[in-house]
Amino acid sequence: MYVLIVPASAPFVLLATVMGLSWWEDHVLPAPPAEPVDGSAEAPFAPAAPAQLPELPRADTTLTRKSPGVD
Repeated sequence: MYVLIVPASAPFVLLATVMGLSWWEDHVLPAPPAEPVDGSAEAPFAPAAPAQLPELPRADTTLTRKSPGVD
């Protein structure tokens, strides 16, 4: 009979643990620093310029060009 107590009480133990950690976070841990009230102090978001891809060699010139050192 006592063997059934552990599996039946496991969800309640987990719930109590989560609730205790939530209380600990709200009451014991220090609060995060406050955000600045003035929203205009931030710079507007400007996306960076797209990266330039190197130019790929043309297919017709690649096949006809000889490699150095190959005869």
